[in-house]
Amino acid sequence: MGADAPIGVFDSGIGGLSVLKYIHASLPNEQLLYFADSGFAPYGGRPESEIVARSLAIAEFLMQYGAKALVVACNTATAAAIKAIRELYPSLPVVGVEPGLKPAAALTRTGTVGVMATKGTLSSTKFNLLREQITAATNVAFLPQACIGLADQVEKGELHSAATAALVRGYLQPLLEQGADTLVLGCTHYPFVQPLIEELIAHITSKPVTIVDTGEPVARQLVRLLTEKGLLRQEGVGTITGFTTGSQTALESAFAKLLGLHPPVTPIAASA
Repeated sequence: MGADAPIGVFDSGIGGLSVLKYIHASLPNEQLLYFADSGFAPYGGRPESEIVARSLAIAEFLMQYGAKALVVACNTATAAAIKAIRELYPSLPVVGVEPGLKPAAALTRTGTVGVMATKGTLSSTKFNLLREQITAATNVAFLPQACIGLADQVEKGELHSAATAALVRGYLQPLLEQGADTLVLGCTHYPFVQPLIEELIAHITSKPVTIVDTGEPVARQLVRLLTEKGLLRQEGVGTITGFTTGSQTALESAFAKLLGLHPPVTPIAASA
């Protein structure tokens, strides 16, 4: 497994493209494989055992391409399955995403942070341990808000529709009313509705609200791990290849609309 080997990135659907964007920008020479498990999206409401099984199957699929590193670009899958992936591939650099509670705790002025995430992420042991540790160290109060149905709206490409706006407002309002001055986007789908979130915040409150997205730290961590292992691809043109268990057209249009890219996309039978 050398520096020319690809990096595998996967998510329950198109949300991980918000992370892929940062990886592609930070590592322009790398060959990136992006797997959208849209046939099974969203992961947020599924039982943990099912998420672990899907994540391991996708990791195995990406390893068939000789992946030199894996990025679990899904908060729900990171919370449920990253431990199992690391146990299966102990020498492989594996980077997950977790809600940016630490940066949010450093940014808040009111000591109250709203965490928008899926039910799966918020009920996970991993999230609750992190939350307890940071609250104990900083006294910051984290208000968890399960945003049921929001990842679905992003999957459908409804980034600015009236239905999405109504959904987001319903989740935002209580957080802002409870004094949250910092919001954590705890699902990789949510950065795609950040413009809508910002617009609604301006309608609800005149106070400044900071938004924390976790895509950038993931890319930084990946660069660090690859550098440590001498696996950075120093030259050559970077490429992106897409795979999906959902609709090929949907992933192609998400790449075009959300990232302005047109990589080849291969549909994969959902049992992959």
